[in-house]
Amino acid sequence: MKPSTRNLLSTTAAAAILVSTAMAAQADKWKYAFEESLTEVQGVYAQKFKEEIEKNSDHTVQLFPYGTLGESADIMEQAQAGILQFVDQSPGFTGALIPEAQVFFVPYLLPTDQAHLGRFYKQSKAINQDFTKLYAQQGLELLVMFPEGEVAMTTKSPVTGCEDLNEVKFRVMTNPLLVESYKAFGATPTPLPWGEVYGGLQTNIIQGQENPTFFLYSTKIYEVTDHITYAGHNNFTTAVMANKDFFDGLSAEDQKVINDASAAAYDYIVEYQQGLAETELKKIMEAKPEMTVTVLNEEQRSCFKEAAAEVEAKFIEMTGDSGKAILEQLKADLEATRD
Repeated sequence: MKPSTRNLLSTTAAAAILVSTAMAAQADKWKYAFEESLTEVQGVYAQKFKEEIEKNSDHTVQLFPYGTLGESADIMEQAQAGILQFVDQSPGFTGALIPEAQVFFVPYLLPTDQAHLGRFYKQSKAINQDFTKLYAQQGLELLVMFPEGEVAMTTKSPVTGCEDLNEVKFRVMTNPLLVESYKAFGATPTPLPWGEVYGGLQTNIIQGQENPTFFLYSTKIYEVTDHITYAGHNNFTTAVMANKDFFDGLSAEDQKVINDASAAAYDYIVEYQQGLAETELKKIMEAKPEMTVTVLNEEQRSCFKEAAAEVEAKFIEMTGDSGKAILEQLKADLEATRD
């Protein structure tokens, strides 16, 4: 082999090594924490997000389900500090941080129709523009919000109207407006972190709580309550965020990979949830046949709907003009996304 040829091959090999090294240096491991287990809705979304990121880039995503890094407040602090690149957290826990996010707990604001909700979260100006700015002020890049299902109340005694919640110690997330909602409903709201709820129900420290149906089954809350009530008052919302400094420091290509993964995972989770509440409720009834399930009729819901007006006024009082504008925009977005 001629020296010039040998030198050329050596140069080519060295260049290949340099390119390979550069590519390896650009491949990062991103950390993503959420408030549920891998098999629950947030976990299913996270797995799809991870799959899309790893399919379309050299980056990998490490998932941290509920409890592995602490409670909800802990993972939010870690996301804001940049220890985590991504976090999935309900506005129920970010209400103190972003007061306007409490709008998702105004009773009867959101419909129960899942197809309508699927369009609304995807197309809403309030979510995709207004809330993006509010989250950015807290060092967070809002990637997506999505619904997790109609909220059901589980209690130790039957509920057919507001009077049945009188003096019931009802667990709520640490969210000021949710506290006001259950006050208006006639209950005694009791803010507790999720890790204390099962034991609190078991020992009668609390007598009720609310969550989507799939969560009632997966967390076995039905074991320590006896009645499930659907009042149609809310749909559980969650938000996926990135640390803003991290996101802003990425290349346009990587930002696109993340946004595309968020959108693909959104479409996937909306479809995944079709019929989920019904199948999980069936599992609850198979595990505990004596559990009662009540869907309140319009007359039974009337006191809850009357209370909703009081809660809406309280929301505006808490958040001022900013909250009022968000509420009005959400209502307009809901109207625009109807069939």
